[in-house]
Amino acid sequence: MAKLRANPSSVTSAVPVYLEPEAEALYREVLAALNDQNFPYAVAGAVALQKYTGIWRATKDLDLFMEVRQVPSALAHLESHGFRCEIPDPVWLSKAHRGDYFVDLISGMSNGVIMVDETWMKRAQPAIVVDIQTRIISPEDLIASKLFVTRRERFDGADIAHIIYRTQGCLEWARILELAGEHWEMLFWSLVLFRYVYPAHGDYVPAPLWQDFLSRYSTLLEQPDSNAPFRGSLVDENMFSVDMKDWGLPDLQADFRSKRLRKQSAPERGANQQRSPLDSQVQGL
Repeated sequence: MAKLRANPSSVTSAVPVYLEPEAEALYREVLAALNDQNFPYAVAGAVALQKYTGIWRATKDLDLFMEVRQVPSALAHLESHGFRCEIPDPVWLSKAHRGDYFVDLISGMSNGVIMVDETWMKRAQPAIVVDIQTRIISPEDLIASKLFVTRRERFDGADIAHIIYRTQGCLEWARILELAGEHWEMLFWSLVLFRYVYPAHGDYVPAPLWQDFLSRYSTLLEQPDSNAPFRGSLVDENMFSVDMKDWGLPDLQADFRSKRLRKQSAPERGANQQRSPLDSQVQGL
C-alpha cells in the first residue's frame, strides 16, 4: 500500500497515517524487548489518541507510560539490545533512540504535578500495536496526562475535547477528578473548552460534575485566598517567566519538581548488578 504524505503533527485527520519502515521496526523491537522482561508500561500518545478518537497524527516517536521506579531497569535492558538511551529530564522523560526515530518513556508530567503509578498500568487496556500484543493507557488517564500540556508550542485541549466527544462522555469521571486533585481548575478549563466547541453536547459531561465545578468556582470567587500561590509556572514556565524573573513571584513548578526528585531517590543496587553507561543519569531518578 502506498504511504500517505504525513501531515504536520498539529493537523487532525481521520485519514490513516502510515509509519515509515524504520519507525515501525524501532517501535516493534522496543515493545518486544519490554514484553520479553514483562516490564509494566502502557502505550499513550498518538497511538492511544487514535484508538479513542479515530484521529491519526504523524509522529516520530512512540510514547510509553511507565512508573519511574521501572525506568532505570527498562533503559538498561533496551541499552543491552543496542538502543541509544538517554534521560533528558529525570523528573519525567527518558528516551531510546535508533536513527531518526525514538521511543519516549514517560513517568509523569514535566511540571511534576501528575505522576504515573501502578494504577495507570492496572487500568491499561489490551491492544495490538505494530503487530505486538501490548496495552494502551485508559482514556481517563490519557485525559489527565494532557491537562497541563498548555504551552505556546503545543496545546492538548483539543485532544481532551475530542476524547470526550468521541466517547460521548462514557468515562470514569471520578478517576479523572482523582488525578486532577487540587488542580481541578485545569480540568474545569478543559471542560469549558469542550462545551464551547461542542455546545450541543454539554451533556456528555455529567450534570452533577458541572454543578460541582460551578459551585466550587463560585466559592473561590466569593472567598478569595490572599495567600494562594502564583501557579503560572505549572502552566508554562516560559510564557510566565516574566512573573518569576522580573516581578518576583515564586516558581511553584521548581518546588514540585524538586519534591519529585527527592522522592525518586536512586534505587538500591544489588551487589552483582551490572553497571551501564547510563548509571550517572539514572542516579538522578
